[in-house]
Amino acid sequence: MVIDRVRTVRGAFAGVVAAGVWLAQQPLDKPIFGIEYDDSELLGKLFTRGPAWPLIGAAIHLGNGALMGAAYANVAARMPLPSWSRGPIVALAEHVATWPLTIAVDRVHPARDDLPRLAASGRAFAQATWRHLVFGIVLGELERRLNAPPDPDIPSYEHVVSSNGHGTLEHVASAPGSGD
Repeated sequence: MVIDRVRTVRGAFAGVVAAGVWLAQQPLDKPIFGIEYDDSELLGKLFTRGPAWPLIGAAIHLGNGALMGAAYANVAARMPLPSWSRGPIVALAEHVATWPLTIAVDRVHPARDDLPRLAASGRAFAQATWRHLVFGIVLGELERRLNAPPDPDIPSYEHVVSSNGHGTLEHVASAPGSGD
């Protein structure tokens, strides 16, 4: 599989934006789901329990979003699904595949006593499902727009302008109304 660098970078950008939306909406979903589960806390407190954990956790979360977006950008167009469904389906599949790791979080995370128990919590699972859905919608739609194929109805720049900067005689002669 050939990796298109521009597509990959655009996908990574879409992933960072989607992860940022996830982080921004977390304070809003906590009271709705009734659990204080915070992804940046879980990630940041892997490395420090000091005052830097929010920044470290957010940076790791945004980096994960970039990695997910970069990978997604290189496989999305090959998925035999409607374009609107690809991002959410991939994000929800990742959620279901990685949720069993919450057992390890509950048992061995260095800050496990500061974090809510996740593995057996239906509320935490629902909250994480919501967050992955939001992430997938933003990732899928933004990546689709950033990596959209060129519109065949819009003439390319090279077609309209010649190297001398004045266009081509063929373009002037074929312009609507030129034969009137």
